[in-house]
Amino acid sequence: MRSNHLVPVVALVLSVASVAALAQTPTYNLGRVPSAEEIRAWNIIVGPEGKELPPGSGTAKEGAKIYAQQCAACHGPTGASQGDGVILVFGPLVGGKGTLNTLHPVWTLGSLPFATTIWDYINRAMPYNDPGSLSADEVYAVTAFLLYRNEIIPESDALNAKSLAKIKMPNRNGFVPANLEDILDLRKRGCRVGTCP
Repeated sequence: MRSNHLVPVVALVLSVASVAALAQTPTYNLGRVPSAEEIRAWNIIVGPEGKELPPGSGTAKEGAKIYAQQCAACHGPTGASQGDGVILVFGPLVGGKGTLNTLHPVWTLGSLPFATTIWDYINRAMPYNDPGSLSADEVYAVTAFLLYRNEIIPESDALNAKSLAKIKMPNRNGFVPANLEDILDLRKRGCRVGTCP
């Protein structure tokens, strides 16, 4: 009987000891509260219509130079998977055309439904070692280069907020329908014999 009465007392002593230990844990002063300006800068998502895109422009020719300096170390000199001994740190950005309906699909930027997604991701997360460091013009140029390499736009096209949003990506209709209630309707999803997007 006595041992049963000791259980709550032991639990209380351990709880007090734990709180005391936590109170003595040193603080490392890591991080800081972001400023309102920093939060505003992070709180921009570029949607498919491109309404949130900033002013600026760039061409594939300009983008090729930036890509060589900022992107090629991780994605290879052309953005495509190479068979000549080039090892990509990350997957290919170019290629895969016509493979999405096969048993071995190759997912690249050309597989995305909207070109604005490419701009948004590059702007936020690239280059890998210094994300968000590219100017809007540089991001437009790299996006143009990658769209050109994926045979989606001509090399001479200049991308800006208006032209980027108008690009019709080859796989735009290969994703879930805009109206989620249509997801169970195989005809509305565009399903054919044996394949369903």
